[in-house]
Amino acid sequence: MSPSSNPHPPETMSAALLHGIRDIRLASVPVPHPGPGEVLLKIASVGVCGSDVHYYLEGGIGDAIVKEPIIMGHEFSATIAALGAGVEHLEVGQLVAVEPAINCGHCEMCLTGHPNLCPHVRFCGTPPIDGVFTEYAVMIAENCFPLPAGMSSVAGALLEPLGVAIHTIDLSHLKVGQTVAVLGAGPVGLLVAAVARAAGASAIYMTEPVAERRAFARSYIADEVFDPTEEDVAAKVLAATQGRGVDVSIEAAGAMDSPEQAAEMVRLGGTLVLCGIPVDDSLTLTASLIRRKGLTIKMVRRMKHVYPRAIRLVARGMVDVAPLASHFFTLDNIQEAFEMVAGYQDGIIKAVVQLAP
Repeated sequence: MSPSSNPHPPETMSAALLHGIRDIRLASVPVPHPGPGEVLLKIASVGVCGSDVHYYLEGGIGDAIVKEPIIMGHEFSATIAALGAGVEHLEVGQLVAVEPAINCGHCEMCLTGHPNLCPHVRFCGTPPIDGVFTEYAVMIAENCFPLPAGMSSVAGALLEPLGVAIHTIDLSHLKVGQTVAVLGAGPVGLLVAAVARAAGASAIYMTEPVAERRAFARSYIADEVFDPTEEDVAAKVLAATQGRGVDVSIEAAGAMDSPEQAAEMVRLGGTLVLCGIPVDDSLTLTASLIRRKGLTIKMVRRMKHVYPRAIRLVARGMVDVAPLASHFFTLDNIQEAFEMVAGYQDGIIKAVVQLAP
């Protein structure tokens, strides 16, 4: 379909803008227009990510600081509403999952296959780039991945955190039959565990302070789940592995104590993967512990080249993302969604803002 035959979108749209800490306001803003190689997207479903909540509660992550009102949101699916010039592989009306990172494509990191490390990246919902808690958005066509028939817009939105989980397990070099610990049973931690199981992990141990999330983790994927507020979780994991420790330990909580706990429960010569975002932008590891164990330590920076794999994992039933979407909201009550996620209320696992069926 040529751009000239596309249906005309409205001139304005509703958007949720973060003005400051715990201050989200709805506003009417102009609908953007796609340029060459771009598409106009009608947003369908958007997940509330932990990084969104950091901006909501703290006003920034590291040096990415909210200085002007910004539309957050980057975990999303959408339908193609209009095509920019030169876009031929997509069709108006298609439901797509969307990679939220627009990389430069020509720096050293992009050219060597690591676009997630591109220093020039523009990432949806990261200051000063607007995200997708809004009705329409423009995206480069190559970042849009058509979803197979029968896959819902909610599942499409959850492919983004699933992609982070895939990248995390890729970094761990997990081998079939190895054991894994995942610290934190939030959405990313749960999906990391699910991908680890799909990759052949023989046992998965998780830690989580929220009782409802512990119960969910047990029913969803984990062999055992321990409470870091009541138990020495490293000792529990070591006991469960007969003192050896797990082969791979993955920190996905962003809590002050969890990196050290993750290091304590991994075996000699094992791998520690740090995935969580610390609240105060710092982490502490005992040097003698990680040195004497000879640990390999990996840091997770978003994801790369994962969307086709994420789609196949969900389409073939290897990872079930649907149970994680526990609470649904609209733009009109988006602040309630953020407050609920921030306060771990009502057993929430994943909040999803739905803008279209």
